[in-house]
Amino acid sequence: MSESLPHAGLRAGCSLPPLALPEISRTALALFAGASGDHNPIHIDPDYARAAGFDDVFAHGMLSMAYLGRLLTGWVPQERIKTFSVRFVSITPIHAEPTCTGTVVAREGDTATLEVAVRLPDGTTTLRGQATITVPAAGTTES
Repeated sequence: MSESLPHAGLRAGCSLPPLALPEISRTALALFAGASGDHNPIHIDPDYARAAGFDDVFAHGMLSMAYLGRLLTGWVPQERIKTFSVRFVSITPIHAEPTCTGTVVAREGDTATLEVAVRLPDGTTTLRGQATITVPAAGTTES
């Protein structure tokens, strides 16, 4: 977990440390298919993907959402995440190197609202979302 946990001074405009991920490999897609139970061949079979009109396989949207979840839980304990939703904007191609980002857009009392996103090095945004978190009270420590 990041040492810069949210605190009483958290305000709109604060950014989470970005989470840069390694290249999405075929192995990663196969492992995610097994872990998630999503064996759609569009994600693991290049011939199937090409027959469907794509250049190659592409990442599961839920893999990118899981990466965003990792961004959030790297910043606050899971129990502080109150809502988390995303909209899939674009596919994440094989060999992409996604980066997850988050920015506080509002703070009201002990709740902060964040906009989160997954972006590729070429500037493509693949996921956009929002999360709300409970902010620890001033002077408290995380265990």
